[in-house]
Amino acid sequence: MTISKQELQINEEIRDKEVLVIDADGTKLGIMSPEDALKMAFEQDLDLVKIAPQATPPVCRIMDYGKYCFEQTKREKEARKNQKVVAIKEIRMFSTIDTHDFETKVNQAMKFLQGGDKLKVSVRFRKRAIAHPQLGEELLERFKEAVSTVGTVEKPAKMEGRSLVMFVSPKSTK
Repeated sequence: MTISKQELQINEEIRDKEVLVIDADGTKLGIMSPEDALKMAFEQDLDLVKIAPQATPPVCRIMDYGKYCFEQTKREKEARKNQKVVAIKEIRMFSTIDTHDFETKVNQAMKFLQGGDKLKVSVRFRKRAIAHPQLGEELLERFKEAVSTVGTVEKPAKMEGRSLVMFVSPKSTK
């Protein structure tokens, strides 16, 4: 069974000449053969688990392996639950956008930023509009000012092909 991305040897799988044994309550029992340590573990109705194979001599612990696996998976599940996945949302506009459409895009961007997502704001240039990139820069500047209450510019505007792209991240609420 894989626990935290490493294989643990248990009971009869331990083939070393001698091992350092730690009891279930954490006290060191000393260096002994794996057979003797296994007998001690079985007397307590527990398992012998090699927890530090790289040490000399390898360290084994007497513990309830099933309970350990259960607690480990429970811990990993809790860590996954507490993770916040930040998505990158994209807002696309054209250089000739109308005021109401612009306001709609800003409102949508505000929702995304308040939700904790990052934004990729791109201004696309159609046909001959590419000859006037300053229009796109002015549009992104207006956009930046409109969302400044909830977001900050992470990467400033930059031309990528026929688009002018800017990245905005939410302001920290700490």
